[in-house]
This record gives sequence, C-alpha cells and structure tokens, in this order.
Amino acid sequence: MTTNNMQRQDGLAVIFPGIGYTCDRSLLYYTAVMMKELGYKVVPVPYTGFPKNVKGDALKMRQCYDIALGQAREVLRDINFDDYKDILFIGKSVGTMVALAIAKEFDLKARSVLYTPLVETFDLLPEDTSEQIIAFHGTSDPWAKTPEIIAACERRGIPLHLVEQANHSLETGDLERDLCTLGETMRQVRGFLMP
Repeated sequence: MTTNNMQRQDGLAVIFPGIGYTCDRSLLYYTAVMMKELGYKVVPVPYTGFPKNVKGDALKMRQCYDIALGQAREVLRDINFDDYKDILFIGKSVGTMVALAIAKEFDLKARSVLYTPLVETFDLLPEDTSEQIIAFHGTSDPWAKTPEIIAACERRGIPLHLVEQANHSLETGDLERDLCTLGETMRQVRGFLMP
C-alpha cells in the first residue's frame, strides 16, 4: 500500500488498551500499523497490575480505571503535544475512558477512535466533539448493553458502527467473518482520518 500522498508528518497516535485487550491484539495492532503507514508517531500505553475478576464489580472496575489513568499519565507526561498538528487517541474498553480523561486533563483537541466503549465512557465526553469521534460496538458485548451504547452515541451525534453478534473484542468466533470485520473496521477508521 502506498501512502505518499496520505502521510501526515506531524501526527501522534496514542493507543490506550483494555484490561485484557493489550496493544498486540488485532484491533489495536492493525490500527497501530495503519497509523505508522500514515506517518503518525505511535505511542502505546501499556498497563499492569489490574485486579482479577473485574466484570460486574463496580469497585474493581473503578480500580482498573484509576490504575490505567495513573500509568497513562506516566507514559505521556514527557510528550509535548504542541509539537503535533494532529492527535489521535485510540481506546479499547476501559482505554476509551482513559483516553477521554487524558484529553480533558491535558486540554487536548484529540480525535478519538472508541473500540467497544463502556457506557461510562460517554460521561467523559466534552460537548460538541461528535465530528472528532468514531465508535465501534459488538451487539453481543457482555460489558456494554447495545441499546445504551446506541442511545449514548445518538445523544452525542457520534457515528457508531455496530458489528452484529460480536463480543467485546468485535469477534464472533467465525474466523472469516472476524477477518472481514477487522478489515472493514480498519477501512472505517481510515475513512474517519482521511475523509
């Protein structure tokens, strides 16, 4: 794939993974590859030290968020965001919350890709950012109820891409279908970046 006429020399892409969905998993890995091809500097934000058995436990979920936010601050503290003309935050699950919190805390106008956001993610959104955000959700995601995600995106005017019968990793268990979903997701993200 050639990228000569699409490169952005001054772009920064920061990847905020989920609790168990690390930067080397397919959605985040291929998004990072695409961002590098487009000329972005890619900064992954790895996390460690999460409690176990988080699902359904609000206290542990809050602990995970606090741990991830603290570690993201450490990774990003020495970056001069003013050096970049375009900043993209890519979040997965709890990483969507961390990405939006960091953007607010650092007062950044970052565009965001939200992979399988949680309902709580939308509580962190500033007003009038719908053109700067795109979201992806699987309709069989056990971490977030589809009607709530749809309603939150509709309220904010955020484009939402639903993957029918997909789980929290945007996967269905059907390899061919999941590979097609991955490719289509990358095309949607590219279209969002380069309209």
